[in-house]
Amino acid sequence: MGNLQDLQNMVSAWLASRMPTPEMIREQIARVRVIYPEVTDEEAEALAREFETIHGITMSIGSTLQKNIDFEPWLDSAKAKNAIDFYFWERYQKLLVTKGFSARVLASFANVTDRTLGLLENPKREGKWDRRGMVVGHVQSGKTANYTGLVCKAADAGYKVIIVIAGIHNNLRSQTQMRLDEGFTGFDSARLLSNQPDTSQVIGVGRYDSRRRPSVFTNSLRDFNKATATSVATPLENLKTPALFVIKKNSYTLKNLLEWLREHNARRGGSSISEPMLLIDDEADNASINIGSGRDEVSAINGQIRQLLEIFDRSCYIGYTATPFANIFIDPDSDDEMFGDDLFPRDFIVSLDPPDNYFGPSLVFGNDIEGAEQGQFIRHIEDNEDLLPLRHLVSHDVVALPDSLRTAVRTFIVARAIRLARGQTGKHNSMLVNASRFNNVQNRLRDQIHVLVEDIRHSIRVNGALSQKLALTDSEIAALHEVFIREYERASGLSWGSVQQKLLESIAPVNVVVVNRMSSSSLNYAEHATSGLNVIVVGGYSLSRGMTLEGLSISYLLRNSMMYDTLMQMGRWFGYRPGYEDLCRIWMPEEAEGWYAHIANSIEELRDELRRMEAVSATPKEFGLRVRSHPDRLLVTARNKMGSSRPIRISVGLANEFIETAILWRNSENLETNRRAAITLGKKIRNAGLLNSANAEDAASGKLVHQVPADLIMEFLLTFQNHPSAYLTDTEPVRGYIEDRISSELSEWDVLFPGLAERSEKSLVSDILGFRIICQRRSPGKRSTKDLLMITNKQRVASRGIEKIGLTQDEISEAEERYRNETTSLHSGRHLNFPDRIYRRLRKKPLLAVHLLAIGQEGEDLSGSSPIVAWSISFPQTSVEESNATYLVNPTWLLERYGPEDDEDEMAGDDGRND
Repeated sequence: MGNLQDLQNMVSAWLASRMPTPEMIREQIARVRVIYPEVTDEEAEALAREFETIHGITMSIGSTLQKNIDFEPWLDSAKAKNAIDFYFWERYQKLLVTKGFSARVLASFANVTDRTLGLLENPKREGKWDRRGMVVGHVQSGKTANYTGLVCKAADAGYKVIIVIAGIHNNLRSQTQMRLDEGFTGFDSARLLSNQPDTSQVIGVGRYDSRRRPSVFTNSLRDFNKATATSVATPLENLKTPALFVIKKNSYTLKNLLEWLREHNARRGGSSISEPMLLIDDEADNASINIGSGRDEVSAINGQIRQLLEIFDRSCYIGYTATPFANIFIDPDSDDEMFGDDLFPRDFIVSLDPPDNYFGPSLVFGNDIEGAEQGQFIRHIEDNEDLLPLRHLVSHDVVALPDSLRTAVRTFIVARAIRLARGQTGKHNSMLVNASRFNNVQNRLRDQIHVLVEDIRHSIRVNGALSQKLALTDSEIAALHEVFIREYERASGLSWGSVQQKLLESIAPVNVVVVNRMSSSSLNYAEHATSGLNVIVVGGYSLSRGMTLEGLSISYLLRNSMMYDTLMQMGRWFGYRPGYEDLCRIWMPEEAEGWYAHIANSIEELRDELRRMEAVSATPKEFGLRVRSHPDRLLVTARNKMGSSRPIRISVGLANEFIETAILWRNSENLETNRRAAITLGKKIRNAGLLNSANAEDAASGKLVHQVPADLIMEFLLTFQNHPSAYLTDTEPVRGYIEDRISSELSEWDVLFPGLAERSEKSLVSDILGFRIICQRRSPGKRSTKDLLMITNKQRVASRGIEKIGLTQDEISEAEERYRNETTSLHSGRHLNFPDRIYRRLRKKPLLAVHLLAIGQEGEDLSGSSPIVAWSISFPQTSVEESNATYLVNPTWLLERYGPEDDEDEMAGDDGRND
């Protein structure tokens, strides 16, 4: 194994500065392999394929919005004059090469960090100045690597003080400190500040060049401490190297830092510091809204960050976030209040594009890529309520594991065995279990999983070396075999025999640990860099934000949260999975999958919008307004204001949006009223002669009618009884939005009555519209009641592809080609399934789809039932931007519909502290 690793390192170093062809890769392996004759032909070819993958990866530079007023570009000029010695950056580039960054990705990475650096103010500029910006990345896409690169370049350019605010928990801050130690300082800060003279102090970039040592005022073991900082004894203005602070987002820590800066560093006779300062706020939207101690704490933290910026005469603030639905846009009660916030990114917004090997939400949950829709990665949890209910108390006793969790653990063992059989030895392997917010329950869960792992380990030790036939008489090995057949046999290219041979090696080093605020366990992957850390991690909130699980292949998520930031941040499974992406599996409730898919689509909508806004030189202010007008702001605002009992008026835009009634009344009176609304619409369309061949055509196994007058649509919506929980399809604001445009862009509609192509004996066939429709089948969601009908657990009515209906073939081709060009770097090498939103952009007329649904379980005979009516609307873009739809949102509906939200930071007492 050592020879193969040495060969890999030598070839990797040679390839780092090149853009090699497959032939070049194999030629170099052959040249170096002479030194290592023990490396087999199979191992050499596997290594060649791995390098092909790495060096075939590309990355685009993303989008930027900026306000150019009163800002003088400076970076290009400084570089042209060789005025910047990129000492820290060049060290970091060398480190990235060893981490597998190809020359292509490194070139894009350098451009992205240059672009962001150039949006900061010139640190050599005299006088008072400040800049405010935001960087929007993707969950687990390399934001830390990005801002580490920015820190290196900012230090090279002349920024003297760099403050990184890293999460609200100690383990997240510690992880960030270790990464900056590795990528920026080059020294182990824990050893350095504990005065342990040891050659092992030098780490990461320090191994390439350690002549310059940044002054570090925090370490990986301890947050900022006034006494420790004072012991440095040198004021910031006298330091010859940049000063680095990595602190927790905590009002006590911020208070101490503020006091120390004022006491020891402010200029004599004044209260400010002249050194140029860069402040990076990682997870900028966290601890801004959803914290248990309430808005007073929010005000304290935000106020302290503003004070921190004010202490410095020259400062730049950059907030990093993984979602455009950042609270800086969403939470203010008015647009003016948003713009007036001192942390609003008034100067620039940068959207990062990940490399094309990013394993992200669009791949896992979206409909963009073939495979995601077919359930390649997702497995549904349906057996948890008796043993591990979604909602439980801190006293809940975990007496046994749901079968789904037992299967997930076995899948982890098999997946690791496959990685070993593929030659991926010495690699990190992690499994995530996020099923409770309570520390005590997490500990009990860990104990049960540990017992299961020990049982499997015992079976493999005793029977794993037997012949396949004899080994399969062991129930645990038989269960592992069943997992292999179901999950991996077709895709892995391996036989069960080759996997069985690796089972003992797979499970032998696996540990089960709890990671939360109260645990002593830590995930120090760096300490296992050679052998790899193999671990099943049980936790809650500490695993939901910021924490990176290396080599994560299997995840088990059983949490209630439905909010954008929490859901996306729970996505620890996103990231990079070289050589084992096909092995990744995620267990979650079907409803959670629906929320993730919805969120992934909405976030991509806003990223698309940011790209289009860049093309017309829009400003951060305009993007802030767009986020505030997005329909999903209703949901986010309702959560943020849940403590309020007063209804809130929210204005959102319906232009270029898709809405549908995924929640319906279930009582007979309202169901009949909605049927009558559909019958009346169908009758009036017939009476107007719109079913003739010039106006109607067969589509979606039903009828598509063109040039339907808007007054018929308005009448249908007025009659239809919308359920109050279907907040976005509330009749009054939707009709008001149409009314504002009824004489112009929304005067004529396409109306679709979709159905099924094939009829079975259990199908429901209806002619209530005056023509035959084979009704679409939908199952009731688990949250349905006697009065409320949720259309599927995923809350979806329409089928994918519905929004291309009504467009010409030329328009469909244009939309698909544009999407293909915009997302080349994100979906390279993957077959595209086009999301509906791309067709909406080219829609000239609005589309109303009236669905006749047959509601029942799979296989149920629905032929004698009555159709249930739902509707969807695809709105085109608008020229009446100033007129949105105004909704009256009562935050209590969220509570009534979903129950109380998990309060992730609530302190429930010594006996039941939340993670």
